[in-house]
Amino acid sequence: MVMKQQNLKVLFVSHAYVVGVNQGKLNAISQTNNIEVGLLAPSNWKALEWNRLIPLETPCSHIRAYSAPVLFSGRGGAYIYAPWTLWQVLNDFRPDIVQVEEEVFSLCAFELAIWSRFTGKPLAIFGWENINRRLSFFRRWICQFVLNTASLVLPGNQDGADIMRRWGYTSLLEVMPQMGVDPEFFAPRQQKVDRPFHIGFLGRLTHSKGIDLIFVAAHQLRQQGFNFRILICGSGLIEAELKQLSQQQGIADWVIWQTAVPHEQVPEVISQFDVLVLPSRTTPEWKEQFGHVLIEAMAMGIPVVGSSSGEIPHVIGTEDLVFPEEDASELAAILKRMICEPEWRQEVRNYGLDRVNRLYTHQKIAQRLIDLWLNLTTGIKADPTMKIYRNESARGLN
Repeated sequence: MVMKQQNLKVLFVSHAYVVGVNQGKLNAISQTNNIEVGLLAPSNWKALEWNRLIPLETPCSHIRAYSAPVLFSGRGGAYIYAPWTLWQVLNDFRPDIVQVEEEVFSLCAFELAIWSRFTGKPLAIFGWENINRRLSFFRRWICQFVLNTASLVLPGNQDGADIMRRWGYTSLLEVMPQMGVDPEFFAPRQQKVDRPFHIGFLGRLTHSKGIDLIFVAAHQLRQQGFNFRILICGSGLIEAELKQLSQQQGIADWVIWQTAVPHEQVPEVISQFDVLVLPSRTTPEWKEQFGHVLIEAMAMGIPVVGSSSGEIPHVIGTEDLVFPEEDASELAAILKRMICEPEWRQEVRNYGLDRVNRLYTHQKIAQRLIDLWLNLTTGIKADPTMKIYRNESARGLN
Protein backbone atom coordinates (compact mmCIF):
# COMPACT_ATOMS: atom_id res chain seq x y z
CA MET A 1 0.00 0.00 0.00
CA VAL A 2 1.42 3.41 -0.97
CA MET A 3 0.84 6.53 1.09
CA LYS A 4 -1.25 8.96 -0.98
CA GLN A 5 -3.76 10.47 1.37
CA GLN A 6 -1.58 12.70 3.55
CA ASN A 7 1.85 13.38 4.88
CA LEU A 8 2.53 11.47 8.07
CA LYS A 9 5.08 12.35 10.74
CA VAL A 10 6.02 9.52 13.10
CA LEU A 11 8.34 9.90 16.08
CA PHE A 12 10.04 6.77 17.41
CA VAL A 13 11.14 6.82 21.05
CA SER A 14 13.46 4.01 22.18
CA HIS A 15 16.88 3.40 23.66
CA ALA A 16 17.34 0.48 21.24
CA TYR A 17 18.07 2.85 18.36
CA VAL A 18 21.15 4.50 19.84
CA VAL A 19 23.02 1.85 17.81
CA GLY A 20 22.95 2.68 14.12
CA VAL A 21 22.69 -0.90 12.87
CA ASN A 22 19.36 -1.18 14.69
CA GLN A 23 17.81 1.62 12.63
CA GLY A 24 17.17 -0.39 9.45
CA LYS A 25 13.39 -0.45 9.93
CA LEU A 26 13.31 3.28 10.56
CA ASN A 27 15.41 3.94 7.48
CA ALA A 28 13.10 1.81 5.33
CA ILE A 29 10.08 3.80 6.58
CA SER A 30 11.82 7.15 6.06
CA GLN A 31 12.36 6.37 2.37
CA THR A 32 8.61 5.90 1.83
CA ASN A 33 6.82 8.76 0.10
CA ASN A 34 4.89 11.12 2.37
CA ILE A 35 6.31 9.79 5.64
CA GLU A 36 8.73 11.71 7.83
CA VAL A 37 10.50 9.78 10.57
CA GLY A 38 11.87 11.26 13.76
CA LEU A 39 13.85 9.50 16.47
CA LEU A 40 14.32 10.43 20.10
CA ALA A 41 16.98 8.40 21.91
CA PRO A 42 19.10 8.97 25.02
CA SER A 43 22.37 10.89 24.64
CA ASN A 44 23.86 9.15 27.67
CA TRP A 45 22.72 5.54 27.31
CA LYS A 46 24.83 3.15 29.36
CA ALA A 47 25.28 -0.49 28.40
CA LEU A 48 25.32 -1.98 31.89
CA GLU A 49 26.67 -5.33 30.67
CA TRP A 50 29.84 -3.66 29.36
CA ASN A 51 29.79 -0.64 31.68
CA ARG A 52 30.21 1.91 28.89
CA LEU A 53 28.26 4.80 27.41
CA ILE A 54 26.85 4.45 23.89
CA PRO A 55 26.32 7.77 22.08
CA LEU A 56 23.48 8.07 19.57
CA GLU A 57 24.65 7.03 16.11
CA THR A 58 23.04 8.73 13.09
CA PRO A 59 23.90 6.77 9.92
CA CYS A 60 20.53 7.40 8.21
CA SER A 61 20.24 10.86 6.67
CA HIS A 62 16.46 10.56 6.14
CA ILE A 63 15.80 10.24 9.90
CA ARG A 64 15.44 13.41 11.96
CA ALA A 65 17.32 12.51 15.11
CA TYR A 66 16.93 14.04 18.56
CA SER A 67 19.11 13.18 21.52
CA ALA A 68 18.68 14.12 25.16
CA PRO A 69 20.01 12.91 28.52
CA VAL A 70 17.90 10.61 30.66
CA LEU A 71 17.77 9.73 34.33
CA PHE A 72 18.44 6.08 35.26
CA SER A 73 20.41 5.42 32.07
CA GLY A 74 20.76 1.74 31.19
CA ARG A 75 17.49 0.70 32.87
CA GLY A 76 14.91 0.12 30.15
CA GLY A 77 11.89 0.25 32.42
CA ALA A 78 13.04 3.13 34.62
CA TYR A 79 14.77 5.71 32.43
CA ILE A 80 12.98 9.02 32.00
CA TYR A 81 13.45 12.28 30.08
CA ALA A 82 13.17 15.69 31.69
CA PRO A 83 9.59 16.79 30.90
CA TRP A 84 10.64 20.15 29.41
CA THR A 85 13.15 18.44 27.11
CA LEU A 86 10.57 15.92 25.96
CA TRP A 87 7.99 18.58 25.20
CA GLN A 88 10.58 20.65 23.35
CA VAL A 89 11.27 17.71 21.01
CA LEU A 90 7.56 17.02 20.52
CA ASN A 91 6.80 20.69 19.78
CA ASP A 92 9.68 20.88 17.30
CA PHE A 93 8.86 17.69 15.37
CA ARG A 94 5.07 17.84 15.80
CA PRO A 95 4.40 14.13 15.18
CA ASP A 96 1.08 12.74 14.02
CA ILE A 97 1.91 9.46 15.79
CA VAL A 98 4.42 8.57 18.49
CA GLN A 99 5.67 4.99 18.65
CA VAL A 100 7.36 4.14 21.93
CA GLU A 101 9.39 0.94 21.83
CA GLU A 102 9.64 0.29 25.55
CA GLU A 103 7.53 -1.92 27.82
CA VAL A 104 4.03 -0.77 28.74
CA PHE A 105 5.03 -0.39 32.39
CA SER A 106 8.07 1.79 31.63
CA LEU A 107 8.34 5.39 32.77
CA CYS A 108 9.20 6.46 29.24
CA ALA A 109 5.94 5.00 27.91
CA PHE A 110 4.08 6.76 30.72
CA GLU A 111 5.57 10.13 29.74
CA LEU A 112 4.44 9.76 26.14
CA ALA A 113 1.01 8.49 27.21
CA ILE A 114 0.51 11.79 29.04
CA TRP A 115 1.39 13.65 25.81
CA SER A 116 -1.03 11.46 23.85
CA ARG A 117 -3.90 12.21 26.23
CA PHE A 118 -3.09 15.90 26.23
CA THR A 119 -2.93 16.22 22.42
CA GLY A 120 -5.30 13.47 21.30
CA LYS A 121 -2.61 12.10 18.96
CA PRO A 122 -2.30 8.29 18.59
CA LEU A 123 0.24 6.41 20.70
CA ALA A 124 1.70 3.09 19.57
CA ILE A 125 3.62 0.88 22.01
CA PHE A 126 6.03 -1.94 21.15
CA GLY A 127 7.24 -4.33 23.85
CA TRP A 128 8.89 -7.72 24.34
CA GLU A 129 7.30 -8.68 27.67
CA ASN A 130 6.19 -12.33 27.44
CA ILE A 131 5.89 -13.38 31.08
CA ASN A 132 2.82 -12.63 33.19
CA ARG A 133 4.97 -11.27 35.99
CA ARG A 134 3.63 -9.63 39.14
CA LEU A 135 4.12 -5.88 39.02
CA SER A 136 4.31 -3.49 41.95
CA PHE A 137 1.28 -1.28 42.57
CA PHE A 138 3.09 1.67 40.95
CA ARG A 139 4.04 -0.36 37.86
CA ARG A 140 0.51 -1.77 37.55
CA TRP A 141 -0.93 1.72 37.66
CA ILE A 142 1.47 2.93 34.94
CA CYS A 143 0.71 -0.17 32.88
CA GLN A 144 -3.04 0.45 33.01
CA PHE A 145 -2.63 4.14 32.22
CA VAL A 146 -0.52 3.35 29.15
CA LEU A 147 -2.78 0.53 27.93
CA ASN A 148 -5.87 2.69 28.38
CA THR A 149 -4.17 5.41 26.31
CA ALA A 150 -2.54 3.43 23.49
CA SER A 151 -4.27 3.23 20.11
CA LEU A 152 -1.98 0.42 18.92
CA VAL A 153 0.01 -2.20 20.82
CA LEU A 154 2.73 -4.19 19.05
CA PRO A 155 3.87 -7.21 21.07
CA GLY A 156 7.07 -8.78 19.79
CA ASN A 157 5.72 -12.29 20.32
CA GLN A 158 2.54 -14.35 20.66
CA ASP A 159 2.83 -14.74 24.44
CA GLY A 160 3.13 -10.96 24.73
CA ALA A 161 -0.11 -10.53 22.80
CA ASP A 162 -1.89 -12.85 25.23
CA ILE A 163 -0.49 -10.93 28.20
CA MET A 164 -1.57 -7.55 26.80
CA ARG A 165 -5.12 -8.86 26.47
CA ARG A 166 -4.95 -10.37 29.95
CA TRP A 167 -3.79 -7.02 31.31
CA GLY A 168 -6.89 -5.39 29.86
CA TYR A 169 -5.89 -3.97 26.47
CA THR A 170 -8.81 -4.13 24.00
CA SER A 171 -7.81 -1.94 21.03
CA LEU A 172 -5.75 -2.60 17.86
CA LEU A 173 -2.99 -5.16 18.38
CA GLU A 174 -0.52 -6.74 15.96
CA VAL A 175 2.32 -9.19 16.65
CA MET A 176 5.58 -8.33 14.91
CA PRO A 177 9.29 -8.19 15.73
CA GLN A 178 10.93 -4.90 16.63
CA MET A 179 13.55 -5.23 13.90
CA GLY A 180 13.98 -7.18 10.70
CA VAL A 181 17.07 -8.03 8.71
CA ASP A 182 18.87 -6.41 5.82
CA PRO A 183 18.84 -9.10 3.09
CA GLU A 184 21.84 -7.50 1.39
CA PHE A 185 23.96 -7.54 4.56
CA PHE A 186 22.74 -11.01 5.57
CA ALA A 187 23.02 -12.50 2.09
CA PRO A 188 23.76 -16.16 1.24
CA ARG A 189 27.43 -16.96 0.71
CA GLN A 190 29.27 -19.82 -0.90
CA GLN A 191 29.95 -22.52 1.67
CA LYS A 192 32.91 -24.86 1.83
CA VAL A 193 32.09 -28.48 1.14
CA ASP A 194 35.43 -30.17 1.86
CA ARG A 195 35.09 -30.08 5.66
CA PRO A 196 33.09 -31.77 8.44
CA PHE A 197 29.49 -30.72 9.10
CA HIS A 198 29.39 -27.54 11.26
CA ILE A 199 26.81 -27.10 14.04
CA GLY A 200 26.75 -23.48 15.17
CA PHE A 201 25.58 -21.38 18.11
CA LEU A 202 25.81 -17.59 18.22
CA GLY A 203 24.76 -15.65 21.31
CA ARG A 204 25.30 -15.15 25.02
CA LEU A 205 26.76 -18.04 26.99
CA THR A 206 24.11 -18.29 29.70
CA HIS A 207 22.18 -21.15 31.25
CA SER A 208 18.93 -19.95 29.69
CA LYS A 209 20.33 -20.32 26.17
CA GLY A 210 20.63 -24.10 26.65
CA ILE A 211 24.03 -24.55 25.00
CA ASP A 212 24.67 -27.61 27.17
CA LEU A 213 21.94 -29.42 25.20
CA ILE A 214 24.04 -29.09 22.04
CA PHE A 215 26.86 -30.95 23.78
CA VAL A 216 24.59 -33.72 25.04
CA ALA A 217 23.11 -34.14 21.55
CA ALA A 218 26.60 -34.08 20.06
CA HIS A 219 27.67 -36.88 22.39
CA GLN A 220 24.81 -39.00 21.07
CA LEU A 221 25.78 -38.26 17.47
CA ARG A 222 29.42 -39.15 18.15
CA GLN A 223 28.31 -42.50 19.58
CA GLN A 224 26.58 -43.14 16.25
CA GLY A 225 29.78 -42.41 14.36
CA PHE A 226 28.96 -39.03 12.83
CA ASN A 227 31.73 -36.55 12.00
CA PHE A 228 31.09 -32.87 12.71
CA ARG A 229 32.38 -29.78 14.47
CA ILE A 230 30.60 -27.43 16.90
CA LEU A 231 31.21 -23.68 16.66
CA ILE A 232 30.34 -21.78 19.83
CA CYS A 233 30.42 -18.03 19.15
CA GLY A 234 29.85 -15.73 22.10
CA SER A 235 30.89 -14.95 25.64
CA GLY A 236 29.28 -15.21 29.04
CA LEU A 237 29.48 -16.29 32.63
CA ILE A 238 29.22 -20.04 32.03
CA GLU A 239 31.98 -20.42 29.42
CA ALA A 240 34.25 -22.36 31.78
CA GLU A 241 31.35 -24.56 32.84
CA LEU A 242 30.51 -25.33 29.21
CA LYS A 243 34.11 -26.22 28.41
CA GLN A 244 34.13 -28.63 31.33
CA LEU A 245 30.88 -30.17 30.09
CA SER A 246 32.33 -30.69 26.63
CA GLN A 247 35.14 -32.64 28.28
CA GLN A 248 32.66 -34.74 30.25
CA GLN A 249 30.67 -35.52 27.10
CA GLY A 250 33.84 -36.57 25.28
CA ILE A 251 33.49 -34.00 22.49
CA ALA A 252 35.95 -31.27 23.55
CA ASP A 253 38.18 -31.95 20.56
CA TRP A 254 35.27 -31.26 18.19
CA VAL A 255 34.30 -27.87 19.71
CA ILE A 256 35.66 -24.60 18.28
CA TRP A 257 35.32 -21.60 20.59
CA GLN A 258 35.05 -18.02 19.34
CA THR A 259 34.56 -14.92 21.46
CA ALA A 260 31.73 -12.39 21.14
CA VAL A 261 31.25 -11.38 17.53
CA PRO A 262 30.97 -7.70 16.44
CA HIS A 263 27.84 -7.04 14.38
CA GLU A 264 29.75 -6.35 11.18
CA GLN A 265 31.32 -9.82 11.41
CA VAL A 266 28.12 -11.77 12.13
CA PRO A 267 27.39 -12.74 8.48
CA GLU A 268 30.92 -14.07 8.06
CA VAL A 269 30.57 -16.19 11.21
CA ILE A 270 27.10 -17.51 10.35
CA SER A 271 28.31 -18.46 6.87
CA GLN A 272 30.60 -21.03 8.53
CA PHE A 273 27.58 -22.94 9.91
CA ASP A 274 25.76 -25.79 8.21
CA VAL A 275 23.00 -25.39 10.79
CA LEU A 276 22.37 -22.84 13.55
CA VAL A 277 20.92 -24.15 16.80
CA LEU A 278 19.06 -22.03 19.37
CA PRO A 279 18.27 -24.45 22.25
CA SER A 280 16.84 -21.91 24.72
CA ARG A 281 15.17 -23.03 27.95
CA THR A 282 12.41 -21.27 29.86
CA THR A 283 13.12 -20.15 33.43
CA PRO A 284 10.78 -18.55 35.99
CA GLU A 285 12.04 -15.11 34.94
CA TRP A 286 12.72 -15.54 31.20
CA LYS A 287 11.74 -17.30 28.01
CA GLU A 288 12.91 -16.64 24.48
CA GLN A 289 11.31 -13.41 23.30
CA PHE A 290 12.17 -13.84 19.62
CA GLY A 291 15.64 -15.10 18.73
CA HIS A 292 16.82 -12.56 16.14
CA VAL A 293 19.80 -14.71 15.19
CA LEU A 294 17.31 -17.18 13.69
CA ILE A 295 16.16 -14.77 11.00
CA GLU A 296 19.72 -13.63 10.37
CA ALA A 297 20.73 -17.22 9.63
CA MET A 298 17.59 -17.92 7.58
CA ALA A 299 18.30 -14.82 5.47
CA MET A 300 21.68 -16.35 4.62
CA GLY A 301 20.20 -19.70 3.65
CA ILE A 302 21.51 -21.41 6.79
CA PRO A 303 19.06 -23.98 8.25
CA VAL A 304 17.96 -23.29 11.82
CA VAL A 305 16.84 -25.55 14.65
CA GLY A 306 15.31 -24.28 17.87
CA SER A 307 13.66 -25.39 21.08
CA SER A 308 10.00 -24.83 21.94
CA SER A 309 10.86 -21.96 24.30
CA GLY A 310 8.81 -18.79 23.91
CA GLU A 311 8.60 -17.36 20.40
CA ILE A 312 11.06 -19.73 18.69
CA PRO A 313 8.40 -22.05 17.15
CA HIS A 314 6.53 -19.06 15.71
CA VAL A 315 9.70 -17.55 14.25
CA ILE A 316 10.79 -20.80 12.62
CA GLY A 317 7.25 -21.64 11.56
CA THR A 318 7.61 -25.38 10.93
CA GLU A 319 7.49 -28.19 13.47
CA ASP A 320 10.21 -30.23 11.71
CA LEU A 321 12.85 -27.82 13.01
CA VAL A 322 11.60 -27.43 16.59
CA PHE A 323 12.36 -29.80 19.48
CA PRO A 324 10.82 -29.83 22.97
CA GLU A 325 12.73 -27.86 25.57
CA GLU A 326 15.44 -29.87 27.36
CA ASP A 327 15.07 -32.80 24.93
CA ALA A 328 18.61 -33.39 23.68
CA SER A 329 17.60 -36.66 22.01
CA GLU A 330 15.08 -34.89 19.77
CA LEU A 331 17.70 -32.24 18.95
CA ALA A 332 20.12 -35.03 18.03
CA ALA A 333 17.48 -36.61 15.77
CA ILE A 334 16.97 -33.36 13.83
CA LEU A 335 20.73 -32.83 13.50
CA LYS A 336 21.15 -36.42 12.32
CA ARG A 337 18.61 -35.79 9.59
CA MET A 338 20.43 -32.59 8.63
CA ILE A 339 23.67 -34.54 8.19
CA CYS A 340 22.17 -37.56 6.45
CA GLU A 341 19.64 -35.93 4.12
CA PRO A 342 21.30 -33.17 2.04
CA GLU A 343 18.20 -32.82 -0.16
CA TRP A 344 16.05 -32.09 2.88
CA ARG A 345 18.69 -29.67 4.15
CA GLN A 346 18.46 -27.80 0.84
CA GLU A 347 14.68 -27.70 1.20
CA VAL A 348 15.10 -26.19 4.65
CA ARG A 349 17.49 -23.57 3.25
CA ASN A 350 14.96 -22.55 0.60
CA TYR A 351 12.16 -22.48 3.16
CA GLY A 352 14.12 -20.15 5.44
CA LEU A 353 15.05 -17.77 2.63
CA ASP A 354 11.43 -17.56 1.49
CA ARG A 355 10.12 -17.02 5.02
CA VAL A 356 12.52 -14.16 5.71
CA ASN A 357 11.77 -12.45 2.39
CA ARG A 358 8.03 -12.64 3.07
CA LEU A 359 8.02 -11.68 6.72
CA TYR A 360 11.24 -10.48 8.28
CA THR A 361 13.04 -7.92 6.10
CA HIS A 362 13.12 -4.31 7.27
CA GLN A 363 10.93 -3.40 4.30
CA LYS A 364 8.22 -5.96 5.14
CA ILE A 365 8.03 -4.87 8.77
CA ALA A 366 8.04 -1.21 7.69
CA GLN A 367 5.11 -1.80 5.35
CA ARG A 368 3.09 -3.55 8.05
CA LEU A 369 3.60 -0.58 10.36
CA ILE A 370 2.59 1.88 7.65
CA ASP A 371 -0.62 -0.04 7.02
CA LEU A 372 -1.45 0.02 10.73
CA TRP A 373 -0.72 3.74 11.03
CA LEU A 374 -2.98 4.41 8.07
CA ASN A 375 -5.70 2.49 9.85
CA LEU A 376 -5.28 4.77 12.88
CA THR A 377 -5.09 8.10 11.03
CA THR A 378 -7.32 7.64 7.99
CA GLY A 379 -9.46 4.59 8.70
CA ILE A 380 -7.96 2.70 5.75
CA LYS A 381 -7.74 -0.95 6.67
CA ALA A 382 -4.39 -2.72 6.63
CA ASP A 383 -3.67 -5.15 3.81
CA PRO A 384 -4.68 -8.60 5.22
CA THR A 385 -1.80 -10.29 3.38
CA MET A 386 0.60 -8.50 5.72
CA LYS A 387 -0.80 -10.47 8.70
CA ILE A 388 0.76 -13.74 7.59
CA TYR A 389 3.27 -13.78 10.48
CA ARG A 390 0.57 -13.76 13.12
CA ASN A 391 -1.79 -16.22 11.41
CA GLU A 392 0.59 -18.88 10.08
CA SER A 393 0.59 -22.13 12.00
CA ALA A 394 3.63 -24.30 12.51
CA ARG A 395 3.68 -27.25 10.12
CA GLY A 396 6.16 -29.73 8.78
CA LEU A 397 8.08 -29.22 5.56
CA ASN A 398 6.99 -32.63 4.37
